[in-house]
Amino acid sequence: MNNISMWKTTYPSLLTRTMFDDVFTGVFSDWERTYRRNTQGYPLVDIVREENGSVVMEFALAGWRKSDLHIDAQPEKNTITVSGSVSEEADEVKPQRRIARRNFTKSFVNYDSNLDLAHTTAKFEDGLLTVTVPQRPETKALTVDIL
Repeated sequence: MNNISMWKTTYPSLLTRTMFDDVFTGVFSDWERTYRRNTQGYPLVDIVREENGSVVMEFALAGWRKSDLHIDAQPEKNTITVSGSVSEEADEVKPQRRIARRNFTKSFVNYDSNLDLAHTTAKFEDGLLTVTVPQRPETKALTVDIL
């Protein structure tokens, strides 16, 4: 057996019928699972705790309009939900736009109850939604003097 035929039997071609079928059968046979797996991180969100204790969430939303976004803070449930709905009229105005946008809902829970959700602020500028949730005053660390 020469080196070429040995290589062919040991390392089959990537373009064989079996490889092709496996890739496309996996994608199209379970489309819902594939879709969820590829979109569950949409949109990208950075969450940072500032030095003053407040939490800042930044959402990358290129191509969105402020009117398509909604923020629902529920202090009694310690939750904040950010959602976006694609409006049909935006696509009619600029049909040549090639930015992928899809409806989304992201919910966040403040398990420690250390944030003041009632005083949440938001700003949308240049495709970046910034949501700031301040820390509750009573949860700030205190320095205790030892007598």
